[in-house]
Amino acid sequence: MSALLECRRLLLSFRSVEKAAAGTRLFLSTKASKPGDAAVVSSCPANTIINGVNYLKGQPPVLALPDEEYPQWLWGLLHNKTVAEDGPGGRAEKAQLRAENRRRIKDQNFLRTQ
Repeated sequence: MSALLECRRLLLSFRSVEKAAAGTRLFLSTKASKPGDAAVVSSCPANTIINGVNYLKGQPPVLALPDEEYPQWLWGLLHNKTVAEDGPGGRAEKAQLRAENRRRIKDQNFLRTQ
């Protein structure tokens, strides 16, 4: 049974990587002068028409802006959110327990279908 669950988890991890790579806009980071700084470079050059964003009729097409015109917080959205460890019963522990519980429920539901 555990081998079946491991195969399922491996398959799901591959699917999530495929979904993430399929239709997302890539942001490449290059090394800046300071080790903590990273200059972010968009995968879309400035003044490129972005298809699928403008869904209202009669509106001009949406154009990509230069990287300098986007707010700085936008580039941080791609990073995983980290929760500070604040002891037992804190937010980090609750998030970990919630993730483990969801994983356990999904595994149980998967085994019921086999």
